[in-house]
Amino acid sequence: MPVMARRVIVHGRVQGVNFRAATQRAARDRGVMGWLRNRPDGAVEAHLEGEAEAVDGLERWIADGGPPPARVTDLEREDAEPEGATDFDVRG
Repeated sequence: MPVMARRVIVHGRVQGVNFRAATQRAARDRGVMGWLRNRPDGAVEAHLEGEAEAVDGLERWIADGGPPPARVTDLEREDAEPEGATDFDVRG
């Protein structure tokens, strides 16, 4: 299946609540590659790539709030170019 990619910016209570580690596990469970990182504005930015169904599933999991006690209030999405990621990494 073709690889697609999406860049998402997650707003809400998503820093200091184990959001990145839980999202990394959820991505690996779904076979999604890419990365995510905290942003200075309190949001989390992620690059997701893989089969469309897997990327869409992870994006739904994020939009539904991710792990407790995180609380997602907004999710910005845009299509992106695949980077050829081979794992899902947590960056800065």
